[in-house]
Amino acid sequence: MKILIKNGRVIDPASNRDEVADVAVAAGRIVGIGRTPAGFAPSRVVEARGCIVAPGLVDLAVRLREPGHEHEGMLESEVGAAVAGGITSLVCPPDTDPVLDEPGLVEMLKMRAEKLHQARVFPLGALTRGLAGEVLTEMAELTEAGCVGFSQAEVSLANTQVLQRALQYAATYGYTVWLRPQELYLGGGVAASGPLATRLGLSGVPVAAETIALHTIFELMKATGARVHLCRLSSAAGIELVRNAKALGLPVSCDISINSLHLIDQDIGYFDSRLRLVPPLRQQRDRDALREALADGTVDALVSDHTPVDEDAKTLPFAEAEPGATGLELLLSLSLKWGQESGVGLARALAVLTNEPARVLGEALASFQDSCGQLREGGVADLCVFDPQAHWTVEPAALRSQGKHTPFSGYELPGRVRCTQVAGQVVWGETATA
Repeated sequence: MKILIKNGRVIDPASNRDEVADVAVAAGRIVGIGRTPAGFAPSRVVEARGCIVAPGLVDLAVRLREPGHEHEGMLESEVGAAVAGGITSLVCPPDTDPVLDEPGLVEMLKMRAEKLHQARVFPLGALTRGLAGEVLTEMAELTEAGCVGFSQAEVSLANTQVLQRALQYAATYGYTVWLRPQELYLGGGVAASGPLATRLGLSGVPVAAETIALHTIFELMKATGARVHLCRLSSAAGIELVRNAKALGLPVSCDISINSLHLIDQDIGYFDSRLRLVPPLRQQRDRDALREALADGTVDALVSDHTPVDEDAKTLPFAEAEPGATGLELLLSLSLKWGQESGVGLARALAVLTNEPARVLGEALASFQDSCGQLREGGVADLCVFDPQAHWTVEPAALRSQGKHTPFSGYELPGRVRCTQVAGQVVWGETATA
């Protein structure tokens, strides 16, 4: 199929491109930017005047809930929500049921996702069997099955020797280990330690739970040479440790969630379970440090941390409610909101959703690594067309995700996705007008 996207403002942070230009797509690839190849006769035309034409978004933290938790989210509903939010590539953690610790399970998930012909799904394999933290998985076999890295999801590794061996193995073969830094015995609370948690009588998670884990990870990285991606940092102290580690040249990258970027513990109000999240929301100084670090490049990527939760599990007392919130359809708008509020501009607000997370994935993207998260002639046509001036109000019932719980319910946000293309196929929005 040949598609012509006309008169849009093309922004590609990877190449510093920012210009009004037409984009021509044929056979799943971009064949022209700013020029139309001779003899190009489009079968569809997308009028993008007043809109931004950007690379398809890359989200590094998406729970699809399948297999094992279909009552909270089906693969079809969640990848549908992804493309509605302009997301064309997503990474899912291994904490499904059963856990993604066998090649057959990974292959089945990828096959199911590919049959839907929507967003690309890149699974993380379990670092240890059953996420039990005792026996390492067969990383080579899981990589061959399609895993882009290895993770313990939200399960802390108590045994430092197991973590050291995992990093040694990963370093030998060039794999990336994805870790959410949280010390096991300090991380069992339901809210961030501080005056609010004390006043509400909620068990707290101190900043030390994050920083102790980070110190351990960085020491083991120095000893093994392994590459680590840190998932969903939450504190100013943690950010400073990452900044120092990068200054030392350690091969580390990190991300933060849309929740930590915009919300603080005070937003919990009177036990609002929609804000029962992992990691817990911290104080304003922590949020301000996260926003600054995302702007200056210390933080590499912004993620939705999409975790659909069903009604029964969420409408419980705060401490008993299941943590998580839907976020796929909010990711772009909340990044644009941050860009406006911080003054970093559109290019940076898009970079943390496109080329920067694609760079984190790196060689794991195989044949897509030269074009995922960027726009270039000859590259795969994964595109997001959105109207930056359109504002919309978050209405949970209108979200495509099966999970309807979000702390941003009622927020008015900028940016509305008009069209999403994956490999040159329109998978969301305007199928176009001639």
